[in-house]
Amino acid sequence: MDEQKVRRPRRTAEQKAADIDAKIQKLNEDLESIEARRTAANQEFDAKAAAVKERIAVLEQQKKDILAPKPPRKPRKTKKQKIQELIQTASKSGLKPEEIAERLGLAQTEE
Repeated sequence: MDEQKVRRPRRTAEQKAADIDAKIQKLNEDLESIEARRTAANQEFDAKAAAVKERIAVLEQQKKDILAPKPPRKPRKTKKQKIQELIQTASKSGLKPEEIAERLGLAQTEE
C-alpha cells in the first residue's frame, strides 16, 4: 500500500538554493519598487514644502510692506491756493497788483 502512494521527490541542495535565490531576487525587486515609490513621494513632499516656503516668503513681504512707514504724501493744493501762490511769487518779484492784472488781461475796476 505504501508503494501505491506517490511520494514527493527529494530535492537536491542546489535546487533548494535556487529556490532561495529566486525568493531573494523577488524581494530585491520589491525593495527597488519600494525605493522608487519613496523617492517619488519624497519629491512630491519636497515640492509641497517648497510651495509652502514660497507662500511664507510672500506673506513675510506683505508683513514688511504693512509695517514699513509709507513716505508722506505731498498735500494737494486747491485751485485757490495755487492762484494765491502765483500772486505771491509775482508780488515778490516786484510786480504791483495793477501790473499783475494787466498781464493777466483783467480789467480792474477802480473803487
